[in-house]
Amino acid sequence: MANAEITTPLKTGRKGQFYSRAGADNGETSMLLVAEPILGSAEKTALCDVIDSGWITMGDRVRSFERMFASVHGTDDAVAVNSCTAALHLILEALGIGRADEVLVPSLTFVATLNCVLYVGATPIFVDVASLDTPLMSIEDAEARVTPKTRAIILMHYAGYLPADEDWRSFAERHNLVIIEDAAHAVGVQGVGRYGDATAFSFYGNKNMTTAEGGMVLARDPKVLSQIRQMRGHGITLDMRQRLKGRTPHYDVTMLGFNYRMDELRAAIGLVQLERLAMWNAKRKSLTDIYRQRLASLCPDVLVPFRAGAVTANHIMPVILPPDANRDEVVALLMQAGIQTTIHYSPVHRLSYYAKAFPNVRLPVTEAYAARELSLPLHPAMVSAQVDRVAAALADALTTL
Repeated sequence: MANAEITTPLKTGRKGQFYSRAGADNGETSMLLVAEPILGSAEKTALCDVIDSGWITMGDRVRSFERMFASVHGTDDAVAVNSCTAALHLILEALGIGRADEVLVPSLTFVATLNCVLYVGATPIFVDVASLDTPLMSIEDAEARVTPKTRAIILMHYAGYLPADEDWRSFAERHNLVIIEDAAHAVGVQGVGRYGDATAFSFYGNKNMTTAEGGMVLARDPKVLSQIRQMRGHGITLDMRQRLKGRTPHYDVTMLGFNYRMDELRAAIGLVQLERLAMWNAKRKSLTDIYRQRLASLCPDVLVPFRAGAVTANHIMPVILPPDANRDEVVALLMQAGIQTTIHYSPVHRLSYYAKAFPNVRLPVTEAYAARELSLPLHPAMVSAQVDRVAAALADALTTL
């Protein structure tokens, strides 16, 4: 039954969300998607148990999920929230980042990384990536952009790959900066959360494990984590679960807080998903290894970023097309072949809102990478034959052009 669930195809709904599909039954053409969540009977049972319990928000399942997540990542505790965006925002608030502060950020990321800096009134300072082969924040470019106002760095673990921790810790210590790990792509990776002052994770529907929406926070300092726990629920000193167990209706508000809580339904799904995370990440690694072999053989002009064998969650499968390839035409040809692709990412500093707010940003390596990057399907529901299919279709598309 477990294998049947893993190979159940899915389809996209409105706004790019992912849902279970019965395409074969409806006569629809099966599309190989970039990402698919794996959901089945265990998740359904967990949801039913929550509904039957009558307690659907901020209960024992949320606490169990936090403890299990912390254990998997080798830390003592964690705080569950309703998105990675919330996690990043709370981290910046708890670390005291605010107006007049600057934060070093990548542009090769999702906009939430930047938005959270703006939420606290700080100024994002865009930093280029190191190279086409290593599209992680460049420590040399970061060094050139540090000023007396710089207070923090947000290191985004693109595609699930972690930057060199010793180099960045040394950099942060030299400039008296805090490190925030944006680990939306890197859940379950060995070493994630170990060198940042705080770390944010995502459980969005296309991530390595999902709760539909949701996030988690790790922090080096227990006091910071405790503050984040209180801030996620309006700054209230005792949540409903604590008041029930303490047999008191009384509470206080001692800080400005937010409505960033996780509910019991999502935590129940998270507990089920977390048990399978290591297996799913291993499957992603296996598929990535096959991709590297097939692409090297069939598409030698296509660059696969990062060193083979590097520790990673293998969240996405990015490739760099040859400089003379028309990416939009490649996308169209692959779509005709029943293969969805996407782009990770359009540089944030080039998007209209940010280009207007920060008009003079130039990041040549990020821009070159983003102009040629294409993300191929990668998720544990795939089999090796589908990797062969994608590699062959990509080779055909490049030859056709």
